[in-house]
Amino acid sequence: MLAIRIIPCLDVDGGRVVKGTKFLNLRDAGDPVEVAKRYDREGADEVVFLDITASSQNRKILLEVVKKTAEQVFIPLTVGGGIRTLADMHTLLRSGADKVSINTSAVKTPGLISEGAEKYGSQCIVVAIDAKRRIAPRDEVLSPPHGRRAGLIPATQQAGRPYPSSHSWEVYIHGGRTPTGLDAVGWARKAEKLGAGEILLTSMDCDGTKEGYDTKLLKEVSEAVKIPVIASGGAGKKGHFYDAWKSGASACLAASLFHYREMSIETVKEYLKNKGVPIRS
Repeated sequence: MLAIRIIPCLDVDGGRVVKGTKFLNLRDAGDPVEVAKRYDREGADEVVFLDITASSQNRKILLEVVKKTAEQVFIPLTVGGGIRTLADMHTLLRSGADKVSINTSAVKTPGLISEGAEKYGSQCIVVAIDAKRRIAPRDEVLSPPHGRRAGLIPATQQAGRPYPSSHSWEVYIHGGRTPTGLDAVGWARKAEKLGAGEILLTSMDCDGTKEGYDTKLLKEVSEAVKIPVIASGGAGKKGHFYDAWKSGASACLAASLFHYREMSIETVKEYLKNKGVPIRS
């Protein structure tokens, strides 16, 4: 059994680490270079750096910030935000990233996943999925496909998700600003087939709430794919990391919990170790 990874996430906006709740009400959490350096010292297994407004603002990632961050960490660094082409991937990898994370561009141009995997290897390509729960009315769930209102969970049916299911999750892009109509579970399956080596799965409903990961979403996606799934959104207690692992996560990502020193990475790892979960020392 592979050891679970504990990964702090740097959501970067305007060159600063920020954190909000459900992708809103962002608060400053420090300089990304200094924050990354601290996590390297404190035993993080990896660091994720996401320029969260690059896609919505239609601009390139803040490359100088990425370079300075990469110079300060000696653990795997995943970088995402504003990646649209193989050339963008190449630039980031030459700037110190070990993996690249694509979200908006993966949805808009799915072939980019395959191109990146062929050029750099699947282990280098992380597909980030920002998912928001949507509930189908009971009568529509129990009597498909007739009697459904147009537009409700169509991707769920297309992806072969079994009925009855009173819930599904829609994929959002542009930093959680734009709904796509895609079903998150079906999209994860497609991303894997296209060559993604990992899924970074963020629950928009749980993000920043500290009430726990969306274990139902996590379980469904983890069971749908064979590649590692990183749980993201909602960590607030030590037990939440254990719940994510039990739900199929290969790694757990957290932000505010670590940024504001409410809990240390060492504390989380010691807890998991005592629970019998394999961890990286």
